[in-house]
Parts: sequence; C-alpha cells; structure tokens
Amino acid sequence: MTMDAFAGKICAAVKGTLGEEFHTEVREVRKNNGVILHGLVIQEEGQRMVPIIYLEYFLETYESGMPFEAVVCRLLSVYKEEGEIGSMDMEFFMSYEKVKDRICYRLIRRKGNEEMLEGMPHVDFLDLAVCFYYDYCDRKTGNGTIQIHNSHMEMWGVYVEELERAAYENTPEIHPWSCSGMREILEECERQSGGDFTDGSETGEGIAAPMKILSNRTRLHGAACILYPGVLEGIAEKEGNLFIIPSSVHETILLPDDGTNSAEALKWMIHEVNRTHVVPEEVLSDSLYYYDLSRKEIVVL
Repeated sequence: MTMDAFAGKICAAVKGTLGEEFHTEVREVRKNNGVILHGLVIQEEGQRMVPIIYLEYFLETYESGMPFEAVVCRLLSVYKEEGEIGSMDMEFFMSYEKVKDRICYRLIRRKGNEEMLEGMPHVDFLDLAVCFYYDYCDRKTGNGTIQIHNSHMEMWGVYVEELERAAYENTPEIHPWSCSGMREILEECERQSGGDFTDGSETGEGIAAPMKILSNRTRLHGAACILYPGVLEGIAEKEGNLFIIPSSVHETILLPDDGTNSAEALKWMIHEVNRTHVVPEEVLSDSLYYYDLSRKEIVVL
C-alpha cells in the first residue's frame, strides 16, 4: 500500500473513532539530512499545540501483518499518551526572557540540509552547522525540545549572536559531557541487555589505538560536546592529538593519533558505517576531523 493511500485510510478511521470535532491531516515533515517523514496531526477544537505521530512505523507494522483495526488502536494509544502536550501552556514561549536560559545547540551537517537551514538560525562550523533549540522540562508532559526557527527569532527581536551566546553558556550546563572507553560502553550494554558483547566488530577492525566515546549524559545531540570549552583540550593533554570520528549526531568517537592509523582508512570506515549502521536522519558527516593540541583547533582532514 502506498503511503498516500494508507494515510487517507488512517485519517478516516481516526476521525470516525474520535468524532467530527477532531481535525486530522497528514503533513510531510522535513527531518535532518533531507529525510521526509509523514506526520499525522490530530487536533481537537481549541487545542494550540499538538503532537505529530509519524506514520512510517505504522505502515510497516500493517504491511507486516497486523490487522488495520489493531494498527489504528495502537496509533490512538500513542496519541493518548502524547496528547498531554496539547495542554502545555505555551504563552511563555512568546518571551525571550522566559526561554533564554534553556536555549541549547546541536550539530548537523550542512550538505543535504540547505533548504531546512534557510528557515533556521545557525552558525557555520567547518562543514557542519550549529543549530539552536529550546530544551523544555515540564512536570506534566515530560522533557522535550522545540526547534528554533527564524520566525521565533523575529518574534523575540533577537539576533543569531544572542542565541549563540545563550546556547554556548546553557548547553554544557544542561547537558554535561561524558567520555567513556569502548570497554565501558560494552560493559554497560551487557548490563542493560544481559547479552554478551565483544569489541571485535567489523566497524572497528584494524583500529589499533583505544577509542573513546564523547557524548552528553543523555546521549541526545551529544556530538555537540566537541564544541564545549576545554573538553577536547583536556582529553588531548592526556591522549595526544585526536582523530574525531562523527559516529552520529548523538556522539563522536575520539581516537588518539599514535601513528598507527591511516586517515584514509578512517574516512573509508566513516563512509561505510554511515551507510550501513546509522539511521539516515542521524548521520552527522562523512568527514574525518582532527584536533591539534598545539593549535587548539579542529580541522577537516
């Protein structure tokens, strides 16, 4: 079944269940790296803020054999769980003074995101872009993020430089960095899953020096930690100059340059892993980066 046919069928079923006072529509949502998802919007009369439920998972579930009625039931269950966000009071978001203390930044690549970046305040960094979002914490609806667009900046009457200053101060404070060895990560996976993991994976084959994973404690948008003041410098003072492998938007891998690893081999590994192991919208970059301690600078190799 095509997505258009499935979406139409879903909209009709949801409206038939919830009633005419609910408006339903499907919107194409542009995500990171040009990925387009189909989001179902269910809006009750008077509701100002609504969750978006992406239909790709539900279509896959339906095509895997789940009865359509069961798919609709599961979707409505998700809507009920996430629908609380609609009751969130968003009046505070009109005031920059009320949001500035929780404005944070994340990293995405510029290539493939040109159209999206046109509508978002950002700062270029090498072949990447530093983008800004509001990190909210609500007792009723939980935690989440709101992407900051040019329209928000115009509403607040602020410039990119003000967002940048706020985000560079807030992000390390709200999302402290964490740097763990591969062995620690594998042991954590074993504890959580009860499985048996080894570090001799195909993606790390031939890499001689010990890798470290740099992210934040929540492991969401943790690749931005390479920009935290003093973090790479402090690690490099102990380990030496560092290859920076962009494993995803959520983390980077730091590999001390001990002379045993070829930059070309690492570039090939990044390219292959991005296409075989990373969800498309979470790919950060195909580039290999390098931190030079003497220059205290990140460069693209």
